Amino acid sequence: MTDPESPVTGAGASESKPPMSTTTDSDDTASETEAERAERQRVADELRERAAKAKVVELAGHHRGEAMTRGQKLWYSVLWWVSTTIARTYFRAKVYGKENVPSSGAFVISPIHRSNLDTPLIPLIMKPPRRMRYMGKESLWKNRFWAWFFSMAGGFPVSRASADREALRAVIEVVERGEPVVMFPEGTRQTGPTVSEMFDGPAYIACKEQIPILPIGLGGTEAAMPKGRKVPPPQKLTIVIGRPIFPPETTKGGRTSRKAVKELTERLRDEIQTLFDDAQIKAGTPNVR
Repeated sequence: MTDPESPVTGAGASESKPPMSTTTDSDDTASETEAERAERQRVADELRERAAKAKVVELAGHHRGEAMTRGQKLWYSVLWWVSTTIARTYFRAKVYGKENVPSSGAFVISPIHRSNLDTPLIPLIMKPPRRMRYMGKESLWKNRFWAWFFSMAGGFPVSRASADREALRAVIEVVERGEPVVMFPEGTRQTGPTVSEMFDGPAYIACKEQIPILPIGLGGTEAAMPKGRKVPPPQKLTIVIGRPIFPPETTKGGRTSRKAVKELTERLRDEIQTLFDDAQIKAGTPNVR
């Protein structure tokens, strides 16, 4: 059994290598090799250009999952109160299954992702002094105000253009301090009634650190604020929390097979689909396939 390679976490995807040419003509082989080199150089240049344009505002001590300062913890509490008050009043949000939230220790929170309302809705499941940490796309940190806001809310930026190992190291640092971390297993906002293909990131972290995954279904968020809408109407929102999913035990060497990680991801996907369907019904916006 071997430790699985770092999987895609939603912050970036590893590109697979193009298949090798099977032609026996030496000129064609040389030509294809030059084309592949040119394409790799083009992609590398494009990534460097994007990185130069998308430099993030780094807040000291809080840009790669570091521990929150006392001031940040205070602001987190203020932002938690504001977001949950809006959710409960304007959106009439209700939470089901709150008894399933672990009372202590680190765990991975894995919600369905259909709207920009998902992130500010999640804090309803747990109140300070316990705090959740979020992985967010690096572009959200380009503006100083938003860099401050998202960092105070417990977020830390992850570059989608970088290798996923960097993102995984940040998450591991967070959970090893005993903090819950939110990882959207679909990676980015999706649409429709069916859970999309999921990344192995949450399952990998759960297996490596031997912590549970908390699956969550969110109802009404896409109806209230689909992609393109700026101001959501007062749509009823719901959160349905499933029972924690525990990873298989590691071997004596502390390793987990890739197969075990894949199986845990599939189990998580099935559970999120069930919770998503239930949350949509409770919100009055049932999934129709």
